Amino acid sequence: MNLQVVYCNHHTADLAVRSRLAFAPQDLSRAYDQLRLNFPGSELVVLSTCNRVEVYTAHEQADRGPTHRDLADFLAKFHNVPMQEFFDELFERTGPDAVRHLFQVASSLDSMVLGEPQIIAQVKTAYTEAQSHAATGPLTHALFQRALSVAKRVRTETALAEGRVSIASVAVGEFGKGIFDRFDDKVVLVIGAGEMAVETVRYLKEEGARQILVTNRTRERAEAVAAEWGGEVRPFEQLDELMMRADVIVSTTGAEPRLVDKARFARVRAKSGSKPVFILDLAVPRDFDPRISDLDDNVFLYCIDDLEATCERNRVTRAKEIERSLQIVDDETQRFMSEVYHRATGPIVKRLREQWRLVVDQETAKLFTRLPHLETDRQEIERTIEQMVNKLLHPPLEALRDEAREGTPHGLMDALKRLFRLRD
Repeated sequence: MNLQVVYCNHHTADLAVRSRLAFAPQDLSRAYDQLRLNFPGSELVVLSTCNRVEVYTAHEQADRGPTHRDLADFLAKFHNVPMQEFFDELFERTGPDAVRHLFQVASSLDSMVLGEPQIIAQVKTAYTEAQSHAATGPLTHALFQRALSVAKRVRTETALAEGRVSIASVAVGEFGKGIFDRFDDKVVLVIGAGEMAVETVRYLKEEGARQILVTNRTRERAEAVAAEWGGEVRPFEQLDELMMRADVIVSTTGAEPRLVDKARFARVRAKSGSKPVFILDLAVPRDFDPRISDLDDNVFLYCIDDLEATCERNRVTRAKEIERSLQIVDDETQRFMSEVYHRATGPIVKRLREQWRLVVDQETAKLFTRLPHLETDRQEIERTIEQMVNKLLHPPLEALRDEAREGTPHGLMDALKRLFRLRD
């Protein structure tokens, strides 16, 4: 079996690139149809979040699965983005490195906000989605189930997730408090009703926010969020009026075309005056034109990438927990790969033992036919022959096990097939 991941994330690519390569939920069915058509026989899982786009593949033969360039070509054609505009920001990991990468992702060691809890649910959802499109198989099942297990170990055995650990909590706690001393007298406008919006509302409520307005193109979803957190639903058609009233704006829709351009927000500011407004644009692609920050000194606009500095400080203070977490990931990676390599040798060991068993059965049958007087000692004779066979098979099988601890022993497996004339 061969494992591979081709990916870009907040470490390797800026938000503009990630936005162009991201998969909206409604696009995944078409994406999996195309992936299965392009790469038949490969197991496939797509993980797409605001901070990363990753395609995992697993296949029996290394030369039969997609290459780095094959997957880049798929992304380019699917999203209608020229490959040369993102290829240098698209990385590849294979074998144990691919396993280690997923374990780090699931454990939030690769997240912008170290220890954030959303990623484990996103990994689980990505795998469930792949299953629903018949794109998975035994290796991806084992890999993603182990990734969830590793993430649980990291969360329970380390303090990696203590303190502010989500994008929303850092954004509100670090950035928002740098602008406002209090939130209980502020009007909060939430645009969008997805997971990130709900997460942000929760932290704003914890900071004292009382008046929360929720708007969304689909009113039913806005009503669900408002009901859960004591907010008020407002028509999406009144967005400009709502932005005029708001002191805090949280936007998470990822709409295309962009929801609020500079000219639109300039008209809003002309009517609302120059009061401070904190805009947290957590959408991918961005909902607010970055240029609106230039309108006046009281417009404070932050996007996901602006969290990098805060997250880096978070990472430094948790250095010891990172070290402990990485050790768990390394141990689990080695254990997983050993199990994979061991499973890879299973079929040849089974065929070798079956072949020798057949030979033993045939020859002992001939022996007892020729020498029927040996029948009284049949059990002892068969036991002795069995012991001889086990001793003869022990050296090659032990060598196979030794090599399997380091990697799939293709060379030795091929040699055993030739030596003992084993058929595939």
